[in-house]
Amino acid sequence: MSARGLFISIEGGEGAGKSTVIAALREALQAEGREVVLTREPGGTPEGEAIRALLLDPGSDLAPETELLLMFAARAQLVRRLILPSLARGAVVISDRFTDASYAYQGGGRGMDMGRIAELERWAAGIRPDLTLLLDVGVSQGLARARARGGEPDRIEREREDFFQRVRDTYLARAAAEPDRFRVVDAGRPPGEVRAAVLTALAQWRGR
Repeated sequence: MSARGLFISIEGGEGAGKSTVIAALREALQAEGREVVLTREPGGTPEGEAIRALLLDPGSDLAPETELLLMFAARAQLVRRLILPSLARGAVVISDRFTDASYAYQGGGRGMDMGRIAELERWAAGIRPDLTLLLDVGVSQGLARARARGGEPDRIEREREDFFQRVRDTYLARAAAEPDRFRVVDAGRPPGEVRAAVLTALAQWRGR
């Protein structure tokens, strides 16, 4: 782990179980005496949370370009106000999604140009996670889990199954293209098995 801290992102589609994994990682890293900072996308700052509410509001009629730019506006604020200061003091930052989600959801799901997303990544984000844990689960299984949580689906959750299949395919393609940064975890298994697999993946990445 570098002196500037460690930046971990947790990625995955609907119902992948990110919250459970994040809790397990925080517990393990805090047990080592590390400061752990949790955040999420979109969100993580007051401004980002306001953008999140707009992005997820089922009543929002957002053009794909608007959605993409709002995602990066929230991300730019998060990087500069939370992530970079936390890393500078040596903390471990764990983010529930980061820029890979824009490639998957706005790129794969919405069909936005990947080159344009890459331009925004370089300019607005300017940083990539050190380690990305991709929780991979079949679309039907993930959506069934998400529905079982109850509550009204948000604007993204209302998309069709083929949208989420494109999201999953894009995530897996990115993981295959960047094997040094990504670790793919089968999230279709019971929570205890997923938790153990994530902690093993972290240990293996640190010992590589």
